[in-house]
Amino acid sequence: MTTTKARKKPNGPVALVAAGPGDPDLLTLRAAALLRDAEYIVVDADAAEVAAVHASPEAEVIIAVSASGLPLEHAERAKLVIDAAKEGKRTVRLIAGDPVVDGTLLHEAGALRKAKVVFEVAPGVSDITGVPAYAGFGLTGGRTRQIRVIDANDTELVWSELINPRVTHVFLEGADQAVEIAAKLLGAEADPRTPIAITRRGTTVDQRTIVGTLGDIAAIVKSAKQAGPGVVVVGEVVAQREKLDWFEVKALFGWRVLIPRTQENASPIMSMLRRHGAVPMEVATISVEPPRTPQQIDRAIHGLVSGRFEWIGFTSVNAVRAIREKLQEYGLDARSFAGLKVAAVGEATVDALIEFGVRPDLVPPTDQTTSALLEEWPPYDSLTDPINRVFLPRADIATDTLVAGLNELGWEVEDVTAYRTVRAAPPPAETREAIKTGGFDAVLFTSSSTVRNLVGIAGKPHHSTVVACIGPQTAKTAEEHGLRVDVMADTSTIHALVESLAAHGEVLRAAALETGEGTWRPSRRRPAARRKVT
Repeated sequence: MTTTKARKKPNGPVALVAAGPGDPDLLTLRAAALLRDAEYIVVDADAAEVAAVHASPEAEVIIAVSASGLPLEHAERAKLVIDAAKEGKRTVRLIAGDPVVDGTLLHEAGALRKAKVVFEVAPGVSDITGVPAYAGFGLTGGRTRQIRVIDANDTELVWSELINPRVTHVFLEGADQAVEIAAKLLGAEADPRTPIAITRRGTTVDQRTIVGTLGDIAAIVKSAKQAGPGVVVVGEVVAQREKLDWFEVKALFGWRVLIPRTQENASPIMSMLRRHGAVPMEVATISVEPPRTPQQIDRAIHGLVSGRFEWIGFTSVNAVRAIREKLQEYGLDARSFAGLKVAAVGEATVDALIEFGVRPDLVPPTDQTTSALLEEWPPYDSLTDPINRVFLPRADIATDTLVAGLNELGWEVEDVTAYRTVRAAPPPAETREAIKTGGFDAVLFTSSSTVRNLVGIAGKPHHSTVVACIGPQTAKTAEEHGLRVDVMADTSTIHALVESLAAHGEVLRAAALETGEGTWRPSRRRPAARRKVT
């Protein structure tokens, strides 16, 4: 009698991925693909944000820290990766910074090789080039033709060998030793006028760069009162910053911006804010629910299909979503709009309709408000319009302004509750505290309901927080709730709102630089008095 052994389950693939200097967008295409495909990710705490951006929602992400918050030992991290691989999981070890340069790769790969686990390496953007690029200078140029990378913790450096104006010296992890580095270079007879730059949290919105010379950097560091790991660059190339600085001069650089949102997708506004250097944060203020009695919307949908209406008007994404879901409930699709004229207001509303396969016939050309929509809406003409009815699917709290305006134009309006807006649950305690104590630099209100609901669930934003409103009606509601409106969009669009806030931020920045204040973030400039509307 012969027996066969059970075939051993093959190991899952393992990838050692470099997270780069900090900005999740600087990941290589290969690294991003590996993270999207991974089932199990072991990540250093400093690279957790990179994992959050690129990992699949189904992936198990383990931050390599102990219960006390300290980094796990190398052997403990390696065991997590090896065990996951032996269970057949697609595993990524996401390593902060550049493991090819700092020597981490040797230790990580060595443990896998010893365990006979096959792996691949996905290198990334290095701190050596990435941080200076974001700090506003290159590493060569002018007389400088060489680069020397130095471990700031090397105790056997011969400092006299580092005195060469034709070489740029990059000290990794040297930020907290910058004063000592400058002193040792000066002791080796370096020119006191040699430029030096210290950059912490490079490539992130928390990046801060201190620039000086070897002779005065000690006093500058003392005044700046900054601490933490970072990169130090010594050499003439630092002077390029006067022409090439592009990151830290963004209008909203480092601003924490609160977006009280409805159920609408806030991704576009968040992307626009990030392009200006801001750190956006969403807080849900409204929960959308079906109407309590669906008979009215059911009758309206039947009328839509049977040709009862000449027009249908959408004033929100939620209205589009409600009608789309109701049509799908009956097995219908966008073809139900055939022969129907469609009006819409708001960029997101128009986008939602187009995604559904419906291109609106009427959209305000500038301001995306119901008043602007009314100005464009044609009056009823019995000679050209066979039907005089308009279907308006809206929220239960919608105002009567649009209905009254259409009635004056001769239209018979069927104003139907397509959905109900319910105030969302309060945000976490730390978020509420930040709202009330000035932890946010700005808040963007995109509708009157976002004002009412944010104040209702979290309280009034601190008086130091810049309040930006999308249009006059939203601004009026903010003022009624005791807020001072600092910014109002030129036109009632998301793009105009963000650009108006950025312009306001640029004004604050210019004023701060002129007075030598050094910071233009409202959260860093908080007086004691409460905001009052006069």
